[in-house]
This record gives sequence, C-alpha cells and structure tokens, in this order.
Amino acid sequence: MDKKIKFEVKSIGIIHSPYKTKDDCPIQGLAKPEGKGEIEVFLEYEDALETIGTFSHIILFYIFDRAAEIKLIRPTFLDDNPHGIFASRHPCRLNKIGISIVKLDKRNKNILEVSGIDVLDNTPLIDIKPYIPKFDFFADANNGWAETKQLGEKPPNRE
Repeated sequence: MDKKIKFEVKSIGIIHSPYKTKDDCPIQGLAKPEGKGEIEVFLEYEDALETIGTFSHIILFYIFDRAAEIKLIRPTFLDDNPHGIFASRHPCRLNKIGISIVKLDKRNKNILEVSGIDVLDNTPLIDIKPYIPKFDFFADANNGWAETKQLGEKPPNRE
C-alpha cells in the first residue's frame, strides 16, 4: 500500500514584510522583534478572523515558495554541522511548509498587523492558528542541538 498521500493546499492570504531577499530576512522573529509586517487574509476568509484579536500572538503557516534545493541532511543557518531536515527549521524542506510565531499588534478587517516577522515579502499564507501558552508551551522542553547556538548573523553563503 502506498503511504504517500497527495493533497492540495490553498493559499488563504499573503504575508507582507520589509524583507525582499533571503539575506535581509532574520533567522527567527526573536532576532528582530521590531520587524513589522502585515498578514493580508483574502476577503472571502475575513469572517474566519472573528475573535483573533483576543490573542497576543499567532502562528503563521506558509509556503517557502523561494526555497532552494532540497537536501535531507544539510548545515543550517545556526550551525555548520549537518543535521537532518526534520531536526531543523531550514526552508529547503520536502513540503516547503514554514511556521512563525508573531505578535499580533492590531486587526483591521482582513489585515493583521504583526511584529517579530521573519518571512519574505509576498509569501503565500496557508493557515493561522492562535498561540495559546497553556497548550503550546512546555516548561520541560529542550533545545536539542540548538542549545548552544545564538541568534545573530547568518553564516555567509548559506542557501
């Protein structure tokens, strides 16, 4: 039996940010919490944003539409040592799905103003979920291989 399932993912909006190139974009939103962006949810889905403003943070799911070659094991932006792609947040993934947690600053109809954005401008948005600390935070979680790594400048010549 073939375990591969084919499915279609629909874009529900566009992520707007000041980052036009991969070199401009921070590795994680925490590296540049002042980074502002707008999440434009398509008008036909505006009703789905009802009560989103009651949350301080949201989780964005999007497509790495400008990702380079997929390699199952590769160095990451934080480490020159190779890691399996499932043990990293590298954008060159099998299904090219990215996630970011951002601070929700304001909602204006179908536009969400956010800060701490770490996504390229005009990235396709595929879902939004609320960040709920009592469900999403685990006090006993560890950082794996990233424990000793610091956010900062990306090493040169990284895809």
